[in-house]
Amino acid sequence: MYKVGLSTKGKIFDESLFRTYAEGGIFEMEISLPWREYQNIDWQEVKRRSDTYGVHTWSVHLPFGSPDELSVSSLDPAVRKFTLAYHDAIIQGASAIGVDKFVLHASAEPIADEIRQASIEAAKESLRHLASTAQNCGARIAVEELPRTCLGNTRAEMHDLLSADERLRMCFDTNHLANDDPAGFIREFGDKIITIHVSDGTEEGEKHWLPGEGTNDWQSILAALSDIGFSGIWMYEIEFKAPPNILRPRDLTCADFLKNANEIFYHKPLTVLGKGK
Repeated sequence: MYKVGLSTKGKIFDESLFRTYAEGGIFEMEISLPWREYQNIDWQEVKRRSDTYGVHTWSVHLPFGSPDELSVSSLDPAVRKFTLAYHDAIIQGASAIGVDKFVLHASAEPIADEIRQASIEAAKESLRHLASTAQNCGARIAVEELPRTCLGNTRAEMHDLLSADERLRMCFDTNHLANDDPAGFIREFGDKIITIHVSDGTEEGEKHWLPGEGTNDWQSILAALSDIGFSGIWMYEIEFKAPPNILRPRDLTCADFLKNANEIFYHKPLTVLGKGK
């Protein structure tokens, strides 16, 4: 039903990763790195690797750090100014090689209750700026719904953040909703959703497990995406190595992601590799 993609989250972003994706049958990538590594990216080299291996950069996840280092909602004007300049440079560099979707966290964390509304207003100001930068580069900003105390952890807050600028769109993460119904969430935001992050979680919250290892209802999620006419990439945001909260007998491979996607797409029982601790 969808092309399958895989985030670079938790992986070494070098030429061998492009080769691994291509040899494993995955030809869509989201670039997602620790925030300080973005300043070292040679975007023309990324294009060369993409052309060489046929692995398309579907999206770039804009970096996020701690509230006092890198955050679009920081109440420190100097931090916010630095963050926007850093993001602008990434958007301009990546869009020059054809990237047109940039996933954004509206905050770092934690966000204390007493500064939440002020942080939302700061985020909205930043979002307006980044929406303009993206438009000037032929791209769009996709604001991601987030867990815990982050901004955008409820439907109401996501509506508020997106209201900052009509050009803003959304990245839906299947793993960030501990107290909401993913299918209902998808249908409520509809065509605002232009890209997704696929991984499993539990009622306890964010896990970034392979679908089937958590408690998401994948057929209801698939049906909701179909109902809103989603036509993007089935983008896994999962590391090859197991995170500390799950036991697996081995590292995941590209073949595992393709098999998992096909089991979901064709309504087959999911192969479960890991067990939560």
